[in-house]
Amino acid sequence: MTKINPLLSIATAARAVLLTADARAKAAAGRAAAAAWRAGELAMPVAVDLPDRPARPDEPPLLPPRGVKKRKITAAPGGRIALLHALAHIELNAVDLSWDAVARFPHAGFPRGYVDDWVRVADEESKHFLLLADRLEALGARYGALPVHDGLWQAAAETMDDPLARHAVVPLVLEARGLDVTPAMIARLRDVGDDESAAILQVIYDDEIGHVAVGKRWFDHLCIQRGLEPVSTWQDIVRARFRGGVKPPFNVPAREAAGFSAAFYGPLGEEYEAARRRP
Repeated sequence: MTKINPLLSIATAARAVLLTADARAKAAAGRAAAAAWRAGELAMPVAVDLPDRPARPDEPPLLPPRGVKKRKITAAPGGRIALLHALAHIELNAVDLSWDAVARFPHAGFPRGYVDDWVRVADEESKHFLLLADRLEALGARYGALPVHDGLWQAAAETMDDPLARHAVVPLVLEARGLDVTPAMIARLRDVGDDESAAILQVIYDDEIGHVAVGKRWFDHLCIQRGLEPVSTWQDIVRARFRGGVKPPFNVPAREAAGFSAAFYGPLGEEYEAARRRP
């Protein structure tokens, strides 16, 4: 296990994770930092100099989002490897996104519960990445072997100025989208006999409900702090800050389990469908 030296604050540990380039080492450093926080070895966040972009390994190559081929799950390993590789890349980005959330906003005056929540999320994202990386290797592949896109970190970069925008977009758009699409991937993997991969995606899915709940909890906290109405505020931020639109169909039961009601995303889903139908 990666050792954590005595540090001034959890923000310093978060910065160290963000500056770690090797993917497995980044995930291991994140798990070690989370363990140190739980053990009471690290203080609450203070302002530290965070990178605009996290360190990344030389591979995989980064392409524009439209340059990455869609994955089709088949009994042959190629499609499953491509899917698992794409998911591993998402989880590696989620490691950085979570640690950035821990350390980016000390001026917001969040209580300890905020740090507890996001450290737990970060730890689980490291777990997810390592599960997927191990599964890729069991299938004769490795993380880094296929091209990926950088859309997730672009969303982070565009919300660095405001924790309200960050919580509106990253957990409540991007992670919530994972709740919509993962059950079908799990079912398809089981259909082609890949129960090992399906079991990993089930772990991820179950944890991600909690991650969306964390995003919703602290989005609501900030709205109360600023005297804002949550539903219209979320919709306005997403319209202004997220380029891709909010795409249906939605996994309403999973979103409800996370405390995220259709009053938020339903109207934006209708807007997405209306725009798609326009000539």
